[in-house]
Amino acid sequence: MAGGSFAAAGVAKERAEQYQGKVTAYVIIACIVAAVGGSIFGYDIGISGGVTSMDAFLEKFFHSVYEKKKHSHENNYCKFNDQGLAAFTSSLYLAGLVATLFASPVTQNYGRRISIICGGISFLAGAALNAAAVNFGMLLLGRIMLGVGIGFGNQAIPLYLSEMAPTHLRGGLNMMFQLATTLGIFSANMINYGTSKIDQWGWRLSLGLAAAPALLMTIGGILLPETPNSLIEQGSREKGRKVLERIRGTQNVDAEFEDMIDASELANSVKHPYRNILERRNRPQLVMAICMPMFQILTGINSILFYAPVLFQSMGFKGNASLYSSALTGAVLALSTLVSIATVDKLGRRVLLIGGGIQMIICQVIVGIILGLKFGENKELSEGYSILVVVVICLFVAAFGWSWGPLGWTVPSEIFPLETRSAGQSITVAVNLFFTFIIAQSFLSLLCGLKFGLFLFFAGWITVMTIFVYIFLPETKGVPIEEMMLMWQRHWFWKKIISENQDEESYERHINSLELQQQAH
Repeated sequence: MAGGSFAAAGVAKERAEQYQGKVTAYVIIACIVAAVGGSIFGYDIGISGGVTSMDAFLEKFFHSVYEKKKHSHENNYCKFNDQGLAAFTSSLYLAGLVATLFASPVTQNYGRRISIICGGISFLAGAALNAAAVNFGMLLLGRIMLGVGIGFGNQAIPLYLSEMAPTHLRGGLNMMFQLATTLGIFSANMINYGTSKIDQWGWRLSLGLAAAPALLMTIGGILLPETPNSLIEQGSREKGRKVLERIRGTQNVDAEFEDMIDASELANSVKHPYRNILERRNRPQLVMAICMPMFQILTGINSILFYAPVLFQSMGFKGNASLYSSALTGAVLALSTLVSIATVDKLGRRVLLIGGGIQMIICQVIVGIILGLKFGENKELSEGYSILVVVVICLFVAAFGWSWGPLGWTVPSEIFPLETRSAGQSITVAVNLFFTFIIAQSFLSLLCGLKFGLFLFFAGWITVMTIFVYIFLPETKGVPIEEMMLMWQRHWFWKKIISENQDEESYERHINSLELQQQAH
């Protein structure tokens, strides 16, 4: 089963043991610079929740919410429930969903760098529009431009990191994207904490400072080398080999180079990657590309990060205290991602995903019980219970930070063969943004309707995803990116799906050869 004649779906020879090279400063710097693009995604997640709890912003664009907020007798769970306010947050993710589908052919045909640069420029334009917004239409257009930037960036950056990183460190280097995302969230929370003290234009400063990570992403995209996989796919084999030698720190890269050539020849023979990805032999990767990002959002993390200030205000924290609490969750997320980077290539993906899932289930259930018993109509949490909720939410965020946070991006970006890699990553990003949009648009209504049950709702989903990983996800630690297909062939469940497809293909080839023989006679 190890070698096989599976040329139709990826590299069919195992050359991993022949891979040479070391970790070079060049590849580390390239990965760090590329990963900075993740900070634009994180900055927006962090900034949105803070800005939407600022009085000056609400008074200007969402006056009805501002009026509701002033009346403490309102139902605590429903005081921020407004579809316009939710649309401000979620419009970005719908725009990103559409943009990432357009980013796929750009990334495949013109390289990963071009998509990174396009994403940076679009995000710069969106930040400028939002900072200068004088009406809701201008604000919404800015959000859409930010969404286009995120669609392109999230599509290209994880691919770039997976292709540049050496096999034994791919997990850790790929997680630089999530680390940058978490640092973006933390930075946004700290900026919100400062700008909330500036009465009339603090929100403009918060939204406008999104230009800083976007500028870094654009400049980084211009200065970075293209990945060897992409160069070879575009026909620049010599240039691709030179980049590969440089990032591996040795000229002895024949085995890895041969894998890349085999993969690129197959990739160039595939004219319709989206159609190809639907074929049975690519079923395991397609399932993971849909389920991993869907489950990542259904942990409930974005609800807590988007609306942390709103959530904490609803629980009775005063304005500054709520921003301070959300800054704390941002710091916890960033630090816990470092734990994942340090352990993912030692412990593997499955251990982190399952362990993190169990911790998140416990935390969501505890928060749900506390809110169910001690919080509700015209009631606010006591100081002791408020502190306990923040502590448990921090434990939840920590579990997410070392499990589903980074691995929800890492696993899908490393499992696809080259011919469907760009299309696969687009599906991953589109699914992520679609569920982000759904949760962002519905969270305030769900909080109002389900109340404390919302946390139990997410706990149920985390239980499902933890079981899913245990049963269906094989360990990808140490498997070369161009030899992932062999891993699926060995998995107890997926090998049945793939082998049935091989039998069908063999049968079709046999029938075709018989027809040709009959025609010859």
